[in-house]
Amino acid sequence: MSKTPINQQAVDNNIAKLRIKEVGKASIREIVALVNLVEEETGDKYVRMEMGVPGLPPAQVGTQAEIEALKSGVASKYPMMDGIKPLKYEASRFVKSFMNVDVDPAGCIPTVGSMQGTYAALFAASNTNPEKDTVLFIDPGFPVQKQQMMVMGHKFETFDVFEHRGEKLKDKLENILSKGHINSMVYSNPNNPSWICFTEEELQIIGELSKKYDVIVMEDLAYFAMDFRKDLFTPGKAPYQPTVANYTDNFVLFISSSKIFSYAGQRCGVMVISDTLFNREYANLARRFQSNTFGHTITLRILYSLSSGTCHSAQHALAAMFKAASDGKFNFVDEVKEYGEKAKIMKKLFTDNGFGIVYEKDGDDPIADGFYFTINYPGMTGEQLLANLLYYGVSAIALKETGSEKEGLRACVSHVDRTQFDDLKYRLEQFARDFPN
Repeated sequence: MSKTPINQQAVDNNIAKLRIKEVGKASIREIVALVNLVEEETGDKYVRMEMGVPGLPPAQVGTQAEIEALKSGVASKYPMMDGIKPLKYEASRFVKSFMNVDVDPAGCIPTVGSMQGTYAALFAASNTNPEKDTVLFIDPGFPVQKQQMMVMGHKFETFDVFEHRGEKLKDKLENILSKGHINSMVYSNPNNPSWICFTEEELQIIGELSKKYDVIVMEDLAYFAMDFRKDLFTPGKAPYQPTVANYTDNFVLFISSSKIFSYAGQRCGVMVISDTLFNREYANLARRFQSNTFGHTITLRILYSLSSGTCHSAQHALAAMFKAASDGKFNFVDEVKEYGEKAKIMKKLFTDNGFGIVYEKDGDDPIADGFYFTINYPGMTGEQLLANLLYYGVSAIALKETGSEKEGLRACVSHVDRTQFDDLKYRLEQFARDFPN
């Protein structure tokens, strides 16, 4: 390498300071900490693509509702464990408006972000049947959900779905689920990090097999309606956000305010449990938690133990945002289309300089432009590419961290400002010169 945009010694010293053994295998938070230290030491700004955080202002309808709630004094009161009534009602209405799925407000439960929701649901599902002791992740996916399993001490399996699209997905799932040890399946749609979106055929396969093998499906909708290839914002009219809930009543959905409403800082989302699953009795849950239903275990055992409720004022904010969207007064999809527009530009900057797109196809179609895209470079593993790019002021995470079997990196567009595009172009051009194909 020639003299790189970022001082190499500063990068190496801070890797050592953080005791990161192999920077190419570093976690998201380790990369964040490393880049923070290098930026502080050198004064040079990175093109930061490592962390999936919103890069747009928070939805004003939520901010205003939360301010009003705080003025009314809710900060002095504990909210009900299962959520305030306005949020439960509006969450149910939102799911009907944008997914065409009916669910009782009782099963719409606020959580401290979807992270807490997935932890609680995975914990409950892993204790429903002692013979079903394993969670299946349909990868690539959000790395921290596997960390949650590690913290709980529960088993999980994964597979990369890219080679198992369409009818092939049925064969792959049948092979795993038929063994009888899987209690739940987890995936994100649109997918973090590949940005693939499951088709109706694939969702039907997942739903029908969940019924056949009595497996709970957990659908992470952090990027709700962000498949910008079609307009998913018309309350009460098709097209709707695709969901497995059309094909099974054995589901848990996670809807976050972080990305679609840019409301990440208040840590408020909802877990939506089907009426059937919410009221279902499991003998092992009764023994393990002294509770009689799945819903009761989630709310009055697990969530109660974790946080004793979700921020009162933030619940009012989320209720207001759901209501405004369902009323057709707040087009949250238009608000976040900037991500897709930036992705299109950034992908071209990379491909113009010798990089490839790892997950370039969504079935038979080109991958959509969205919150994430994936990149590789000839002759380098994902870990090597990450380690090298850090010297050029570009940060990301290795795809291996997401459960992918592919070599490459996950790039998030949200925190890259358009004013940085020229800088990114210059750095990638130098990278291509220093590492010619």
